[in-house]
Amino acid sequence: MTKINVIIPAYNEADSIASVIKDIPDIVDEIIVVSNNSNDATEENAKKAGATVLTEKNRGYGYACLKGMDYVAQKTITPDIIVFLDGDYSDYPEELTKIVAPILNDDIDFVIGARIKRLRQEGSMTVPQIFGNWLATSLMKLFFGAKFSDLGPFRAIKYDKLLALNMEDKTYGWTVEMQLKAIKQKLTYTEVPVNYRNRIGVSKVSGTAKGAIFAGIKILSWIFKYSFK
Repeated sequence: MTKINVIIPAYNEADSIASVIKDIPDIVDEIIVVSNNSNDATEENAKKAGATVLTEKNRGYGYACLKGMDYVAQKTITPDIIVFLDGDYSDYPEELTKIVAPILNDDIDFVIGARIKRLRQEGSMTVPQIFGNWLATSLMKLFFGAKFSDLGPFRAIKYDKLLALNMEDKTYGWTVEMQLKAIKQKLTYTEVPVNYRNRIGVSKVSGTAKGAIFAGIKILSWIFKYSFK
């Protein structure tokens, strides 16, 4: 039986986290919410909804993901697949079955949930997000021949392949680092179109000018770093 764990980084997502957890299909063995130093009821609401809750005091998306991975690594029996999912309810957690299907059915290593235009709710992605995704994926195609169209956070990967990537980014570059390393290590990958809606609450990245700028810089720095390796 394939074991699936979900890691959800969450910073002040008290209003959405229970809905995210509730909509995750029951094929998942454990849901791990990593509270990224939240100061609202995120942790309490996640526990009530049935998730394992961890706390990571260092602020940063990558810090939270690495905390979840560290927890998984301590298990006696580790999962076969890790799914990463945001805690803001912008993704449709019930589509997790679509995300893991290429791994289960076709032995693909890595799957991205692609937020394609026809499936996005109006306003769910900001102009800087859309441009940043286009620029990053275009550069990855130019430099590496990659076939990604999105840096979507809803993604699944075989656990052993994830460990082999030796992930290290602590903040905004986590998603693009994973995709670049997947290319470099010649993992098999694909994208699955997913629905995307307006998040609950305000984004900590795209919702602020500072967040959008720093995310853009971090993403581009990873791409250029790998271009000259």
